[in-house]
Amino acid sequence: MPNRRILRLSGSDTDSFLQGLVTNDIAGLENGFVYAALLTPQGKYLADFFLKRDGDTVLLDVSDTIADDFVKRLTMYKLRADVSIEDSGLNLQRGTGAPPAEALPDPRHPDMGWRAYTDQAESDDGTDWDAIRVRHCIPETAIELTADSYILESRFEDLKGVDFKKGCYVGQEVTARMKHKTELRKGLSVVRVDGSAPVGTEITSGGKPAGKLFTQSNGRGIAYLRFDRATGEMQAADATVTFDG
Repeated sequence: MPNRRILRLSGSDTDSFLQGLVTNDIAGLENGFVYAALLTPQGKYLADFFLKRDGDTVLLDVSDTIADDFVKRLTMYKLRADVSIEDSGLNLQRGTGAPPAEALPDPRHPDMGWRAYTDQAESDDGTDWDAIRVRHCIPETAIELTADSYILESRFEDLKGVDFKKGCYVGQEVTARMKHKTELRKGLSVVRVDGSAPVGTEITSGGKPAGKLFTQSNGRGIAYLRFDRATGEMQAADATVTFDG
């Protein structure tokens, strides 16, 4: 289970601050979690996270692997806005079984179960999260999602992580252009994998680079592919890879 850091954002400008930065519409906080990302001005991925309303504050659930740099970036954007960013002292609990009273559904996909934040130690119910992520092509921070990622190539539209009607946010112009004016030629897809290969192994097709192989489970994997080369049998180190949709 990846470690998460639960931040608390407070202050009178919190909602407007987030709305002008993140890829999703925070009006959705009235209905539960909002899954969103922060992008560079060039439209590339910086961080993905969950937002949750907690009284007059907003909780922000982000991978611990990127949390320090993420907080620095938020602080840079904050300027004189009335927003405070601090550790909440809460931890993540998650699972796919019967949820506790304080839990809410993971907004990315029903099979991703529920999430809750309490003062208990971080925990889950033993769910095979990689198997679920591979089945539904759900990327993970610092594995499939890196500084080279574009969110539309990373299926954020399917994961309800981007809103095209909310107005401006950092990286919005590039994201909107990819949505409305271009056809995606690369992106994350599910592949069949005969064998195994380290995360990040290059995939080749006919000796030409065709992508990279990431998380694998039960004979399938998540791969970043050049769609024009994702035909027939491909190679990733000693593994044979075939496109699965």
